[in-house]
Amino acid sequence: HYLGKEMVQNLIMLRFANSVFTPCFNRDHIDSVQITFKEPFGTKGRGGYFDEFGIIRDIMQNHLFQVLTLVAMERPVSTSADDIRAEKVKVLKAIKALKPEDIIIGQYTKADSPIKGDEEDSMKGYKDDPTVPKDSSTPGHPCSPSSS
Repeated sequence: HYLGKEMVQNLIMLRFANSVFTPCFNRDHIDSVQITFKEPFGTKGRGGYFDEFGIIRDIMQNHLFQVLTLVAMERPVSTSADDIRAEKVKVLKAIKALKPEDIIIGQYTKADSPIKGDEEDSMKGYKDDPTVPKDSSTPGHPCSPSSS
């Protein structure tokens, strides 16, 4: 679902087949990249799932790391799945392992104002979802600040 988003699917073409971006989409011209996952709604009844697996395992290590590899990888030899995977693996091997002190985690609480179009769910905090245990300590908002 997330990797099926049109922009994510087009990253390879944007990076390697676009004559405007290709020459400047490299470490010599880009100082930093921020990958943000933001949804305009709460858990929508999926809190039990998120509480069991956690947002880090579900979103960060799966979806966002895929986006990271697409943004950071070198041009693959071809557009075959094996060649793209090989470049993604190179990126993942080059990343330093995160330590708990490198990550900021937390749970979101009730919003002060609703998000237009989702007034009911967007006002709830993580533990307001009836499928989330009241004593939950599962992170709902991880942040991994970049380091130089």
